Amino acid sequence: MSFITETQLKNQRRSVRTFSSVNESLKNFKNESSYLKTKIFLSHKHDEKEYLEGAISLLKTYGVDVYVDWLDEGMPKTTSGLTAVRIKEMIKENHKFILLATEAAINSKWCNWELGLGDAAKYIENIALLPIKKDSTDFSGSEYLEIYPYIFNIDYLENFKGNYRYQGTYVVYPSLNGNDKVVPIAEWLRSR
Repeated sequence: MSFITETQLKNQRRSVRTFSSVNESLKNFKNESSYLKTKIFLSHKHDEKEYLEGAISLLKTYGVDVYVDWLDEGMPKTTSGLTAVRIKEMIKENHKFILLATEAAINSKWCNWELGLGDAAKYIENIALLPIKKDSTDFSGSEYLEIYPYIFNIDYLENFKGNYRYQGTYVVYPSLNGNDKVVPIAEWLRSR
């Protein structure tokens, strides 16, 4: 069992699509049909496009629509209070909220603000962290993240949280208050 690593996310990006640039790839994701799809607001650090593309590729394998703020034509050209208003609207409008939880995103004022909005609008059934870790680090110092469900890989059949689970990607709910629910990500994405 493991969190998704930076290396795995980069490999996901490479295995799914090949474009001349990350921007071209992300624009193609944006142009896909979103009719009747679960819509996800993907909070992320803007300068981590390699990880963003890998995360979108991973999520798209489940047939969802992913919202990325800087690809939104309704977003102001320069960051302002109107940017914050638009982000608030889009967090409410999308069905799910996922924070691409890299170390830089966890330290970002904007990502933490968006997580707070996602908490208020989506908690607990429709919010999750997608922790992306350097191949050997942890997120000590950000213990507040322990209250959120997180996306987790199980690499082979194993006993995880009291049940044998098959290889795959799951949403794991926090153990706080006795909640040990583990749901396959495809099932979580279908529930709204």
